[in-house]
Amino acid sequence: MFDAEQSLRDERTNLVHQLTELGANEDGELRDDVSFGEGFADAAAATAERTEVMGLVESVKGMLDNVDIALERLEDGSYGTCAECGKQIGQARIEFRPESIYCVDCKAKAS
Repeated sequence: MFDAEQSLRDERTNLVHQLTELGANEDGELRDDVSFGEGFADAAAATAERTEVMGLVESVKGMLDNVDIALERLEDGSYGTCAECGKQIGQARIEFRPESIYCVDCKAKAS
């Protein structure tokens, strides 16, 4: 039997770990101890690396935010109901993407 809460909590743990590996905290901010090179000759490479890491952090942080929203919806009883139209989100979609807050139709309209 599918356990949405456990799946979301596992995914949250995984995403927080990814942020840590990227050198960011849970808020998506880079930690002070992250270094991208010190020398002037490495400035361009360091800037490129920092930009790439920040893009990855932003993406992972967005996924973490979605998981947190889904967990909040579990707590308030609205989980499984589309945040846009109010219809039930299909079980297959919930199992595939437990962090979903939109039904397939509303998600397609937003994309």
